[in-house]
Amino acid sequence: MNCVSPGWIDTRAHQGSSEGVPPLTQDDHSQHPAGRVGVPNDIAALVDYLISPKAGFITGQNFVADGGMVRKMIYED
Repeated sequence: MNCVSPGWIDTRAHQGSSEGVPPLTQDDHSQHPAGRVGVPNDIAALVDYLISPKAGFITGQNFVADGGMVRKMIYED
């Protein structure tokens, strides 16, 4: 069994109305070593791979998909 541990994933477009929700800023994106906040497709692509036959020899792993934030360990205000 494997585990996916997502970081900051912008799911607002999938939650219905985003009225009153401020847009993400460049600071939000740039604080991630990957240069952007994650999107649902980032996680879906990883899960798609993990459930495919190509990942049949991968077991007992925790995949952190957070754009590098765990390694950075500094969050901006």
